[in-house]
Amino acid sequence: MTYPPPHGLPGLFIALEGGDGAGKSTQASLLCRALEEDGRAVVRTREPGGTPIGEKLRALVLEHGHGDIDARTEALLFAASRAAHVHQVIVPALTRGDVVVCDRYIDSSVAYQGAGRHLGAQAVLDVNLWATDGLRPDLTVLLDVDPAEGRSRRSGRAAEDRLEAEPDTFHTSIRSAFLDLAHQDPARYLVLSAAGSPDAIHRAIIEQLPRIPA
Repeated sequence: MTYPPPHGLPGLFIALEGGDGAGKSTQASLLCRALEEDGRAVVRTREPGGTPIGEKLRALVLEHGHGDIDARTEALLFAASRAAHVHQVIVPALTRGDVVVCDRYIDSSVAYQGAGRHLGAQAVLDVNLWATDGLRPDLTVLLDVDPAEGRSRRSGRAAEDRLEAEPDTFHTSIRSAFLDLAHQDPARYLVLSAAGSPDAIHRAIIEQLPRIPA
């Protein structure tokens, strides 16, 4: 699979990816704080969500109680949320020269719906590239977590959402898909073990950041 070239906008787009329980939210908080302390304008956001319509779609696709959702519908709901997110939030921020830190992006759909739901990685990628007009991150940080460890970390949270509640076999396929994506395009990724300390992971991310436009 081949992504389009970088966006060419003044800002910097960083995506955090990985299985459930990998620590993406923790790293997003640490990264945003460091960037803000450096005087950068930062937009922290997440997927699905990030816009009013995106948050409604997030509830539909992740919360229990909405009835059965087939795999294709699930994939298209994520893509619809992402389309709104990119065009209403991410591209305007990058155009302003801001740094965008996003918890999940296209790779999550490729992994969860392409591999986990067996829809095919390329098919899911194609839909999402169309939805986002080909926008790709400058850097994707993949926090690699063992599915059993991820589930253990989630045990203290509220009830699991629809995807978190899938069996470990599902999450194992997700992990493999993320690692395959990173292997296919290593220049686009920073792969870190989620087993490291939050501070050590944060330092590794900071060291690998692309040059942030002044």
